[in-house]
Amino acid sequence: MKTRITEMFGIEHPIIQGGMHFVGLAELAAAVSNAGGLGIITGLTQRTPELLAKEIARCKALTKKPIGVNLTFLPVMTAPDYPGYIKAIIDGGVKIVETAGNNPQKWMPVLKENGIKVIHKCTSVRHSLKAESIGCDAVSVDGFECGGHPGEDDVPNMILLPRAADELKIPFVASGGMADGRSLVAALAMGAEGMNMGTRFIATKEAPVHDHVKQAIVAASELDTRLIMRPLRNTERVLKNAAVERLLAKEKTLGANLKFEDIIAEVAGVYPRIMQEGDMEAGAWSCGMVVGLINDIPTCKELIDRTMAQANEIIRQRLAKLAA
Repeated sequence: MKTRITEMFGIEHPIIQGGMHFVGLAELAAAVSNAGGLGIITGLTQRTPELLAKEIARCKALTKKPIGVNLTFLPVMTAPDYPGYIKAIIDGGVKIVETAGNNPQKWMPVLKENGIKVIHKCTSVRHSLKAESIGCDAVSVDGFECGGHPGEDDVPNMILLPRAADELKIPFVASGGMADGRSLVAALAMGAEGMNMGTRFIATKEAPVHDHVKQAIVAASELDTRLIMRPLRNTERVLKNAAVERLLAKEKTLGANLKFEDIIAEVAGVYPRIMQEGDMEAGAWSCGMVVGLINDIPTCKELIDRTMAQANEIIRQRLAKLAA
């Protein structure tokens, strides 16, 4: 299947693995790329640029196909060494960067000068248009269903994707609620050029996370995510657990007086304990409503192959018959 996204990134299938904290490591990114999608290393999971350089090298030893690096620009007092991370990306020969968080405009010149394609994660049409205006090559349009940060507009993909198609000239992929061939065909029908899957790729054999995490995703339904940090206008969709319930109780009690310090125990530094140690009550972790569509733990190749087979069957059989 050829789209503007497959042509731009030199990949076989229009499927991108989203950047995920303590999930987007070399083995997962390489497995996705080897299966014909675009694997992404999560840059800031690596504590230093030197460690990112090693992770890129490790990934490139596992695949000869295109890979990308996610770089999230955080609104923090002490910023990570972004020049160092970008140098590691350039020196590592990576030609695709997924940016997220704050506006990446400051970093666009150095990325473009080094022939790097930039796809920026956006949760609204206005942010997508801004990404287009500053020279991003593509955008990942994240609907309200997505795990992680869905923005504050609460617009689901059935509305957001057609709106993006109406406004954008650059290609975009659909993110949030993407799980299988049905998701892909629906995204294409609404104007996207492919899809970005996050949560679905956590529940794969190659995902370098504890089996407790994978089993929690398989066991969960579409009713098992919660929205946290809404009073702080930093909304995050997470899988419910005891820590999340404690956090939500604090939000309800404190209301407009809530400060980040009040919930720091539930959100700060919890990812290694969850993803690596399997402590499912350690804190809040990003997870999409798409858990309701995830019932198994395949390899990345099995997942991508069956996704494309299902998508092609829907297009050639069901939709072709309806159009006849």
